[in-house]
Amino acid sequence: MRPGTAVDAAGARAPGPAEPGRVRPRRRDATRRRSGGHRGALGGLMPHARSFLWRHRGAMLRLGAWSLMESAQTFLVGFGLARALDQGFQAGRPTVGLAWLAVAAASVLLAGPALRGVFGQLSGLVEPLRDGLVRRAVDQALRRAVADPARAAGAERTAVSRLTQQTEIARDSFAGLVLTVRSFLFTAVGALAGMLTLAPELLLVVLPPMLLGLVLFLLTLAPMAAAQRRFLDADEAFTDRAGALRGQLRDVVACGTAGTAVAGAGALVDEARESTRSLARWTAVRTLALGVAGQLPVVLLLVATPWLRDQGVTTGALMGALAYLVQSLLPALQTMMAAVGAAGSRLVVVLDRFVSVDAGGADEGDPRGVETDDGGSCAAAVQGAAPAVWCRGLRVSYGAGTRPLVERFGVRVEAGERIAIVGPSGIGKSTLAHVLSGLHTPDEGVVRLGGRPVAGPSPRELARMRVLLPQRAYVFAGSVRENLAQLEPGAGDDLIARAVAALDLGSLVDRLGGMDAAVDPAALSAGERQALCLGRAYVSPAPLLILDESTCHLDPAAEAHAEEALARRPNTTLIVIAHRLSSALRADRVLVLDGAGTAFGTHESLLRDSPLYRDLAGHWKVSP
Repeated sequence: MRPGTAVDAAGARAPGPAEPGRVRPRRRDATRRRSGGHRGALGGLMPHARSFLWRHRGAMLRLGAWSLMESAQTFLVGFGLARALDQGFQAGRPTVGLAWLAVAAASVLLAGPALRGVFGQLSGLVEPLRDGLVRRAVDQALRRAVADPARAAGAERTAVSRLTQQTEIARDSFAGLVLTVRSFLFTAVGALAGMLTLAPELLLVVLPPMLLGLVLFLLTLAPMAAAQRRFLDADEAFTDRAGALRGQLRDVVACGTAGTAVAGAGALVDEARESTRSLARWTAVRTLALGVAGQLPVVLLLVATPWLRDQGVTTGALMGALAYLVQSLLPALQTMMAAVGAAGSRLVVVLDRFVSVDAGGADEGDPRGVETDDGGSCAAAVQGAAPAVWCRGLRVSYGAGTRPLVERFGVRVEAGERIAIVGPSGIGKSTLAHVLSGLHTPDEGVVRLGGRPVAGPSPRELARMRVLLPQRAYVFAGSVRENLAQLEPGAGDDLIARAVAALDLGSLVDRLGGMDAAVDPAALSAGERQALCLGRAYVSPAPLLILDESTCHLDPAAEAHAEEALARRPNTTLIVIAHRLSSALRADRVLVLDGAGTAFGTHESLLRDSPLYRDLAGHWKVSP
């Protein structure tokens, strides 16, 4: 669970570090993210990149041909300077020296035609990329609209976003990468060829530090991206936690859990600090890489000058090498590193968005075809209204290095359905209930309630979207009416009376002294406290009710009556974490949590297809 204690508006409390039997998790599995997300995106894009470049190999060859003029310009600048010194001024022939300087100066004129040709051929790569992304965006929107006409408007908005923003980001980033990487490669060819021509010993001094810095920089790309994501995740987690506590101060004080709540917030502060330090460390490594590649070659060239002179390297060759480094090679290298670090990350993110949607058949706006752990489809028949619960790609664990409770998990629950969740003790049923209700943020994945992200709304808005009733019922020292109307303070007497009648709470209310009688929580039995909380859920305006073994202290008949009453409440979707077989028998569908063997279906289909469900059903049958 999320570190600390969060008191839900419905009385649901997330276990904190002081509770026995709970392992306090970290919000993100940083180790997994560092090794997975960025590299996984690159791996998924590489086949598409190779295919695209092969189809446009003609444009690449023409681009390379024009870029050779840039190599020639770079070569002539350093070579002309070296010959001007060695064969001209130092040899007492100023006319020859001036002639070579004129050659070096004239080579600069090659930049104009070369740049014009490069930009002309660049469009042969960039525009096809943009056109292909536009076609993908339109095709994806049309497929979603045809498959689900009710979501045509959402598909149109998604397509507009991709057409106007994401494709332009990809186009600009790709163009910048091609320009800078091409410039570095052909500048390096000209500069290294010039040094090799002037004196091969120059390469022994210049090339190793430059390659070392470049390799070090490339090795930081994936960890740096992971560190940036972790930093943003930690910042968002702390912001969400602070906002939730701000809206739940009364309940936190009433439960006497202020210390635990502070400890939970402190854990998130520690996570934010650790992620910031990690980001700073990788930033320092990247800065070191830039320094090694961009400054160390010049320093080593100056330090090695006596040795180079002993090897017969002339003054002109040394000055030419210095010109190659300072004027051409190192500026191109630094520009390329900056572009790969910034534009490269943006390009990977945007392209992965297009590719992953095509490969998976669904995105955040298209919940059809969602898969569970075992790869089976959980999609129900698509209806006009948004599903009551939709989640995709969930990964939930108790902390870094621990085995995930659910991974690649997705489910769709239609409005008005009754769902039972079953599984062995400790398998993660309550954790999943907290994820679906927004009390616990998953390591990965998306959760929507009624079409809205569960992570977005404020605590007050979230309380009107769902009610989570935990096993330990929370009743406060107010009147009976105030307890029943806690989630809907403006509830009228008619609504409260309907709740009392539907749940058979009349005898309990009379025993307590009527609606205006004060409630002493200590004087109530566990079952009576649960009964009042069930009435509170009935009065709530939330369309989604999640019962986390919140009827365990009721007898089977009272439990069945309560579930039926809540299920018959208008516009209600009911999710029950079952501790008796009867709850599963009453449900429309049953979700069986079993790690990699998670299954979802009717009671009859699960008896046939799920070994764990057969075992649970057999255990329930023989249990008293």
